[in-house]
Amino acid sequence: MEKNKRISLGDNSDLSELVKGYSKHWKWFVLSAIFFLMLGVLYLRYATPKYKAAAKIQILEDKSSSSELSVFSDLDFLGKGQNNVEDELEILGSRSNLVEVVDNLDLNVVLTEIGNVKSTEVYSNKPFKVNFLENDSIVNNSKLEFFVEISNETTFGFSLDRDTPSKIYSFGKNIPTELGDIVITPNLPYFQNYKGSQIKVSVNPLFIVAEGYQEKIVMNPATEFSNILNISLEDANQEKAKDILNNLIYTYNTNAIIDKKAIADKTSTFINDRIKEISTNLTSVDQTAQDFKTSKGVTDIQGEANIALNVGAANRQELENAKTQLNIASGMKDYVNSETGYEVLPSNVGLSDPTIANTTAKYNELVSERNRLLKSADEQNPMIVNLDQQLDGLKQSMKSSLNGMERNLGLQVNSLSSQMSRINSKIYSAPKNEREFRDITRQQQTTESLYLYLLQKREESQITFASSTPKSKVIDSAYQVGDSPVTPQRPKVYLAFVLIGLLLPFSVIYASQLMDNKIHNKVSLEKLINEVPILAELPKMGRNEEMLIKTDDRSVLGESLRILRTNLDYLIKSKSDKKNNIIFVTSSVPGEGKTFISSNLSMIFANTNKKVLLIGGDVRNPKLYTYFAQKDVDKIGSRSRGNVDLGLSEYLHDPKIQSKDIINSMLVHSTTFDVIYSGKIPPNPAELLMSDRMETLLSEVSEMYDYVIVDTAPIMVVTDTMLITELADHIIYVTRAGVTETKVLEYPINLWDQGKLKGLAFVVNDVKESNLGYGGKYGYGYGKSVKKWWKF
Repeated sequence: MEKNKRISLGDNSDLSELVKGYSKHWKWFVLSAIFFLMLGVLYLRYATPKYKAAAKIQILEDKSSSSELSVFSDLDFLGKGQNNVEDELEILGSRSNLVEVVDNLDLNVVLTEIGNVKSTEVYSNKPFKVNFLENDSIVNNSKLEFFVEISNETTFGFSLDRDTPSKIYSFGKNIPTELGDIVITPNLPYFQNYKGSQIKVSVNPLFIVAEGYQEKIVMNPATEFSNILNISLEDANQEKAKDILNNLIYTYNTNAIIDKKAIADKTSTFINDRIKEISTNLTSVDQTAQDFKTSKGVTDIQGEANIALNVGAANRQELENAKTQLNIASGMKDYVNSETGYEVLPSNVGLSDPTIANTTAKYNELVSERNRLLKSADEQNPMIVNLDQQLDGLKQSMKSSLNGMERNLGLQVNSLSSQMSRINSKIYSAPKNEREFRDITRQQQTTESLYLYLLQKREESQITFASSTPKSKVIDSAYQVGDSPVTPQRPKVYLAFVLIGLLLPFSVIYASQLMDNKIHNKVSLEKLINEVPILAELPKMGRNEEMLIKTDDRSVLGESLRILRTNLDYLIKSKSDKKNNIIFVTSSVPGEGKTFISSNLSMIFANTNKKVLLIGGDVRNPKLYTYFAQKDVDKIGSRSRGNVDLGLSEYLHDPKIQSKDIINSMLVHSTTFDVIYSGKIPPNPAELLMSDRMETLLSEVSEMYDYVIVDTAPIMVVTDTMLITELADHIIYVTRAGVTETKVLEYPINLWDQGKLKGLAFVVNDVKESNLGYGGKYGYGYGKSVKKWWKF
């Protein structure tokens, strides 16, 4: 249970350290968030807002495959159907429709008023109109950009580049350009509003502009199976977006009516041709009846042959129907064979074969699509070529079907004629005149019936076209959705910029932590070493703070040094076999603060009325003079018992020099302790430190003093300290926060494992106040009280 509790505390500590690693930089988070919030305000100031326009239409259903062909619905060979909403969506948003919309609204010619920072499109109240003298086919497929600066009512400046000088032209004069001559004419009602302004005119290919709006327009059914469509468009200009949607709906309906008119016209033409031909046949039959009665001198012979003829009445009717179908099929065949181009064919003219009717309807639909595409493409376009191939195949299929139907009807007529002959043989006894007149009468009735039928259908066709409705019904014309722009949305922009502002310092801190290989405080050092004790962590010194603490110093540094003294004293007293008072202070490289710690550790031990000796053991790079031997040493006070010109190097080199000759008694503030300076820098420091006099000196002073502190050289730079480590009872290894690399600590730990550094302990120096751990930054009542920034 206790083990689990410790693990839980460790996890919480890690989380706390993780949060602390970011929260201590809260000022950067606040500054970054404020900076990016200001960028968001600046972005909103100059961003171009976009507004949303929407419209709603209903797709109207057709009750047959073609409303104009419904005049033949009583023949019952046209299949019933309705518009597919998905297909209508594709047609509504087709490239050809949008090309027509762009052409109608001149959207490929854009006027933009140039501002100092932000430019604005001029759409509804244009100050002038650009007229192109070149053919539309060339202008609509070209790109051009030029600048117009309105000077006065008669002249304007013209340039092809914004930064080049303008050339003065008069309104109405030809201006040569890459697209040929253009003429600019003023729009007087709005001309004055743009005097002195520079306007950029951009001419873009028609199809590129159309494809751009094709991607931006959104069309969706209101519900899954609904015929109502919601259409929307986002654009910087509200009026433009509404005009585009309204014109798109108008173009869609207009093209549908044009397609219906083309089919109706072809149907009427075919019916008129058939009426003309049948009228001639009817006149001929009437003349034959008249000549027969005149030549035979009879007026009514029907009663004489009723009994005989009634037997074959049904057969004759069937024969005449077959002949009628044969006649229509032959006429349709001749008409199809006579067509050389791609024109709409008459549909549903009375043939009983549904295959021919369906093929004709499909053929007419492809012809209409081909004609629409030819408005924005030529005949070599791959889509046109593909349609031509499909049309040729359909026409060939129709010819084959008509040929087969004509053969079948011919056989049927022959068969019925044979049956009629057999029936007539049974009524041979009837008067010949009655028989001949009955034949003429039947032919007359059949022709007249067909003639009247076609007359009726011609009128119905025209009535149907005149009353035909568009493909869609406008429920809501284009309107602006809301008063505010859809983009950019201020709350979202502010939130996004603030999040970016918070993410930036977070990312920088996270990246710095990933690449961080330095020691920062006692906690981070404890994670790397387990068995070696860490005595204390010392805070970072300010520039104006004194390097040596005073007797009653209650600063964070003073309290940290007392913690160091207490922990070190505990280690010293834990071994009672000998005095155990020789303390080496070393580090990995210069600049980590070993001299600073050695000096202040001597001061803090001396404050307890203990005899302390500080030895400058770094004979290569002496630093103790910086603390105790400057010219302004009187400021802290000093009194010397030995010769300040003699030091450790002189003692090790000259056997005549005694230890008392190099010991200097120092009075720092009100604290007294002794110092042995390093002396002059010798040419052979390693050999001097290896001499027996070093061991002799340490053995002697160890008996004389309570604490002997030796400021030694860095162990990773020179070998000096490693030569005398066996003489030390305790080794304080100084690391510096933000300087000492974690990998460097492997060296002293390996030496400790090998027994070369006995009594090893670590101290973390120069720790930032925000990184001090375990209450080290509080000072416990003696520190200076600082009022929190949020309290007034």
